[in-house]
Amino acid sequence: MPRLLWVPAALAFALIALPVFGLLLKADWSRMPELLLSDAALDALRLSLITAAISTGLCILLGGPLAVVLARSRLHGLRTVRSVVLLPLVLPPVVGGLALLFLVGRTGLVGRGLDLAFGITVPFTTAAVVLAQTFVAMPFLVVSLEGSLRTAGERYEQVAATLGASPILAFRRVTVPLVLPGLASGAVLAFARCMGEFGATISFAGSLQGTTRTLPLLVYLQGQTDVDGAVALSLLIVVVSIIVIVVGRPRTVEGLR
Repeated sequence: MPRLLWVPAALAFALIALPVFGLLLKADWSRMPELLLSDAALDALRLSLITAAISTGLCILLGGPLAVVLARSRLHGLRTVRSVVLLPLVLPPVVGGLALLFLVGRTGLVGRGLDLAFGITVPFTTAAVVLAQTFVAMPFLVVSLEGSLRTAGERYEQVAATLGASPILAFRRVTVPLVLPGLASGAVLAFARCMGEFGATISFAGSLQGTTRTLPLLVYLQGQTDVDGAVALSLLIVVVSIIVIVVGRPRTVEGLR
């Protein structure tokens, strides 16, 4: 490996690690239990974990088939479809939240029908948090899984077809086991992205304690009035994210082997 690569690599690592180290230095460790065990913090943590888990499940349920279609389909215009699917990766989250609000809000294209027919209002509810998280996180799973499908190729499915396996049987017995590492990696990334979602959530779901106020939203609010509380909650998010990565990534690496 060229030695010159160590310089930009060290700078890149410092750019990521030093801000986190700065949080550790700024934290008021004597008040940490008090700050993390407050009712607001526990409510936000519980809500974040529950909504992130549900959103990740929706990403797998909906994004998995979408990734298969993108990787295996021969439809015309597939490149355009892929561009739209990946749009949340580059779109400012607050714009995504506004788009969701204008779609399923009480005066939106879908929201008006839900309100008139069933009396259902989605914005500023826990369901809105789940929708916002799913919107921003699904591309992470789709990209990871589509990459695994393309790397695996289609030769194994073709062999299964020559042996008499139906498309659904070949998919279930051959394709799914092959792409499990990519699915696991994508699910980990999606969950972490859901835990850190802020912009789409605050513009679509608001910030109501116990209902829509997730950890990132509470960090933002605490930053206006209690810096020590904001730092403590930020470190909590860092710890949860590290746990997710440590638990999820080794399984992914083993699957790739």
